Amino acid sequence: MKKNNSSRDDEDMRRAYWTEQMEAAYGFMGQMMAYPVEECGESLVSLPEMVKAEGVSVEFSRTRIAGCHDRIFYLRKGLISNFVAAARQMNTRGWILKVEDGFRSRKMQTDIALYNNVLDVVLQKVMWEARGKIPAPELLFRRLTCMVATCPKIGTHMSGSALDISVLSSKDFSEVDRGGPYIEISELTPMASPFISDAAARNRAEISAIMRSHGFMGYPYEFWHYSSGDPYAEYLTGSGKSGRYGAVDFDLANGSVTPILNAGKSLHSMEDIKRHIALALGLIKASGAKYSGVNRARANKGNKAKSNA
Repeated sequence: MKKNNSSRDDEDMRRAYWTEQMEAAYGFMGQMMAYPVEECGESLVSLPEMVKAEGVSVEFSRTRIAGCHDRIFYLRKGLISNFVAAARQMNTRGWILKVEDGFRSRKMQTDIALYNNVLDVVLQKVMWEARGKIPAPELLFRRLTCMVATCPKIGTHMSGSALDISVLSSKDFSEVDRGGPYIEISELTPMASPFISDAAARNRAEISAIMRSHGFMGYPYEFWHYSSGDPYAEYLTGSGKSGRYGAVDFDLANGSVTPILNAGKSLHSMEDIKRHIALALGLIKASGAKYSGVNRARANKGNKAKSNA
């Protein structure tokens, strides 16, 4: 889909693009479910401690996951040197890498999908996709699978190999324009979205090039998510290698990891999804929002999950 001024104002094109990308993302997740993993058992290391020791400028989010979990800014030991090199290159560029999220435990990954600030925003977008109709729970589950991962096998934050990032200007700490903030949930979210400005597209490309040069591959359907050494990264590079980092339980006290044996099992039941749809619909109703084919004010401009998601 080519980028042009008329397409940015075309509701049907935006809706079609969102649906196309979400279905492609769901297909990608299916491939990741089948992708082989040979867990190496490597420990996780504190990013804040390492960047302090290396003297690079990196910021870390001060928000909490699902409003209650402290973020765990840890990464696999074998990825630390590449992370530091990427952050240092950004510093040289006049940028500061901001880590929004790192490792997630099972509880964190479970809670984030059902947290109101995430689920109701995804629901709003799916209602927009369905032209104002309440979506089937199965459709909402498909979309959640793409945006927050509904089982450990496809949730690379649970592998200790993924980071969500923003990038700041070192001059004034303003956020570098990528066409939307962390976390944007809309047709602007896919990395190659044609609905962002040329400047934002260039910034996405340059940030991804820096990350890729140090082994971190961008998830094609979220412009903030990068990983290395896991099934996402091996598949996207076409390496043919098994992922060396799979979903694990992490002991924060000693940095050790234990592979999650039932990693393909969903963290949520369909009953969970149905119950939370009802709760989210109540929040939408209470806010006075209406969703029709012509109401884009909140469905597009406002589809941003609060940063403490």
